[in-house]
Amino acid sequence: MAIYDSLLLVSFGGPEGPGDVLPFLRNVVGDRPIPEERLREVAGHYAAFDGVSPINAQNRALLAALIGQLNENGPPLAVYWGNRHWHPFLEDTVRQMADDGMRHALAFCTSAFGSYPGCRQYTEEIERAQAAVGDRAPQIEKLRLFYNHPGFVEVMAEQLRAALAMMPEDRHESIAVLFTAHSLPVSLAASSPYESQLHEACRLVAEGASVGRWQLAYQSRSGPPSQPWLEPSLSHVLKDLSAAGSDAVVLVPIGFVSEHMEIVYDLDIEAAALCEELGLDMVRAGTVGCHPRFVQMIRELVAERLDPVSPRLVLGNHPAPPDVCKPDCCPPPRA
Repeated sequence: MAIYDSLLLVSFGGPEGPGDVLPFLRNVVGDRPIPEERLREVAGHYAAFDGVSPINAQNRALLAALIGQLNENGPPLAVYWGNRHWHPFLEDTVRQMADDGMRHALAFCTSAFGSYPGCRQYTEEIERAQAAVGDRAPQIEKLRLFYNHPGFVEVMAEQLRAALAMMPEDRHESIAVLFTAHSLPVSLAASSPYESQLHEACRLVAEGASVGRWQLAYQSRSGPPSQPWLEPSLSHVLKDLSAAGSDAVVLVPIGFVSEHMEIVYDLDIEAAALCEELGLDMVRAGTVGCHPRFVQMIRELVAERLDPVSPRLVLGNHPAPPDVCKPDCCPPPRA
């Protein structure tokens, strides 16, 4: 059995002031040929929040809760945090881990579902950071996906129930429940378990909240119009619901674990404005954030890796995702 000395929280990162926004967006797009006007258009979304994404604050809260959980219940691991696209950068964090003498870490990535950007790319970024630090870098093993873990499903079901409770009880039977997740290019989705895992998570959460009817819609697509992305889009589903006579909707951001721009702008501003235009009363469910049960789940994922024969906790019909993904899992996009 491997001996671990540390836990690394790995997330996407986000700007924390107006001057951060364009440099952050350029980090995200990398060498992809995204027009400057498109970057500035997206930067405008951040301007509505003074250039601050809520994701880093959420990660600080999660980090503190995780440290408290491990201090109270073990195992006694040093806890670090590194981002893919903004401070604290993953490379800087891995270098700090090396300076502190860490040799063998587990990594918890803030993405529940399997896809190239949601799973494999995290592993690639960890490997890139290790290569930059060199031979001193600790070994780092990514924890498994958790889309069907009770600690994720139960919290999202609680968030859905809380959102429904914000609507009058006599309207509950007619409320449309829409789960949302980030759209992906169809080619990436076809080579990953993303859609299957999303549908299973939606089913489990709806079942946990005693919701019989629901839909999954995709949001926040960013590719060129010529490239096919997963459908249906959230805007199309909202228009269809309105045309069919619905007057209330609950949005459940199942594809995200914390508040960030794809939620506070794309849902709380854009989707909310469309719902107002369509005459739909809208409530948006929360994410898992740093809910105590979710933090406990992270500890459970760590504990199961310390004991290879321990049961992997899951709900529903899908087996537990593997501790280590296959080498050909979720291949990167073609050039």
